[in-house]
Amino acid sequence: MKVERVSYDVMTPSSARSIFESVLWKPAIRWRVHRIEVLNPIRWINLRRNEVSAVVSTRNVQQAMAAGHGTLGLYIEEERQQRAGYFLRDVAYRIHADLSLVPGLSNEPLMKYTEMFVRRANKGQCVNQPYLGCREFAAAFRLVEDEVVISTAPISDTRELGWMLHDLDFTYPSDPQPRFFNARMAAGVVEVPPFEEARG
Repeated sequence: MKVERVSYDVMTPSSARSIFESVLWKPAIRWRVHRIEVLNPIRWINLRRNEVSAVVSTRNVQQAMAAGHGTLGLYIEEERQQRAGYFLRDVAYRIHADLSLVPGLSNEPLMKYTEMFVRRANKGQCVNQPYLGCREFAAAFRLVEDEVVISTAPISDTRELGWMLHDLDFTYPSDPQPRFFNARMAAGVVEVPPFEEARG
């Protein structure tokens, strides 16, 4: 929503991708999320948060860099505003994704990156703390390997989720465009189409 923050019913593929990237990101690899399983019932919470309504202007930063000094601070008390939000609570997901190489960026085998990811995920290592949507909503993660018997089944809920953000299209880096897909949850599972099939 434009003013109030409202979450989707289920995490978006771009949010799921960012969790994998928080464990392992390299310019030569890309994560493609193809399934999101919802493990906990969908529940909501109303929350009011303090937000800063302004940012330091690019022009002031450039002037300070050119001069070698300058005042770039924001006074939070003057720029603070409260916004209500309608967020998901007590979520749990099982995310399925594939790893692929970006052509021409690496001569390393895909298996090397796969093993790096498994090693890091098993140890709970990450480049930055994964989060769901906003940085203050930190996420915990663990690797679920094929050999492990998966005891938690997705919820039995089936519903149309409507148009959901798939990811941003960085074809034009100066102006990334959002791409959407018509999401549907069937027995707690959202099948994510390839990014190429998403609409702008």
